[in-house]
Amino acid sequence: MNYFRPNIAAMAGYVPGFQPKELDIIKLNTNENPYPPSPHVLNVLRNLDLERLRRYPDPAGTEFRQAAGRVNDIPADHIMCTNGGDELLSIAVRSFCDKTRPLAYPTPTYSLYPVLAQLDEVPVIEIPFGQDYSLPKELFNTPAALTIVCNPNAPSGSLINVGDLASLAASLKSVLLIDEAYVDFSPCTCIDLVRQFDNVIILRSMSKGYSLAGLRFGYAIAQPSLIEGMWKVKDSYNTDAIAIAAASAAISDQDYVKANVEKVIAQRKVLTEALIALGFKVPPSNANFVLAEFNGPTAQHIYDQLVAKHIFVRYFKLPGLENKLRITVGTPDQNARFLSALKEILAR
Repeated sequence: MNYFRPNIAAMAGYVPGFQPKELDIIKLNTNENPYPPSPHVLNVLRNLDLERLRRYPDPAGTEFRQAAGRVNDIPADHIMCTNGGDELLSIAVRSFCDKTRPLAYPTPTYSLYPVLAQLDEVPVIEIPFGQDYSLPKELFNTPAALTIVCNPNAPSGSLINVGDLASLAASLKSVLLIDEAYVDFSPCTCIDLVRQFDNVIILRSMSKGYSLAGLRFGYAIAQPSLIEGMWKVKDSYNTDAIAIAAASAAISDQDYVKANVEKVIAQRKVLTEALIALGFKVPPSNANFVLAEFNGPTAQHIYDQLVAKHIFVRYFKLPGLENKLRITVGTPDQNARFLSALKEILAR
């Protein structure tokens, strides 16, 4: 017997990036920050009061909301803590969409969006990006209850300017969620749109710029009316005591995170230039990864050969991405070893 709802039984589900168990590898496939989190995070973990583990955590994550409010110059009541950015996406889809209230987004983009829609049988409106990854005009006239724009976009690394997203927010009679998971590596943010519009939600992640992918912590920035509504949908205690304390320490150490971001951006430039020299087409990236396309061997072939050398990048067998590889920016040593292996593969 099949005990599952028909839509669950029929769907494929989200496929996370491969997490190899070997230690002697170069892992450039899931956009983790190659540098460790702030030393303040380690201090929090070392000095954690075990009493905090016996009790339920603060359901509001007040410590983090206050710290994030100071960093973003926005009131704490405009912030909601989530178990990673993915939980915020799930909350938003469940809050605003249903079988008659569609979800819209441009493609190609983060592959979790359609999966979340399938879970609740939400119709999706997928608008293809153009060659330049500018904001598709068709997004301005959809019947969607929720529109998501990943900015900087994954997996392209492209960036839509704030003015275009402001125009989109002004034109919509529904909610616009701007997924800024990679904003720490970008020259601009759309946070000011939260001050201007009551229908805008900004998603932030502590996984990328703050090196806390293993902690699972994210947050929403929106006007209190949206925060209060989504609060009804989130789990009672969706972020744990350790995560709240560690994330608060990390976001408060802005000097440290900015130094790490500068190192990643510098290596992004080195990696981009080296890939172009090898014959790849690499558009400018505003994230901590690059998207590379080669006209010679297929992306699948290059991926398989890299895996054989214990080097992991991301290959998406999806429309518009069939012959492209997404490569996370690593340390100088990781990038050099990856490029050396790639040259060997291309020379065969």
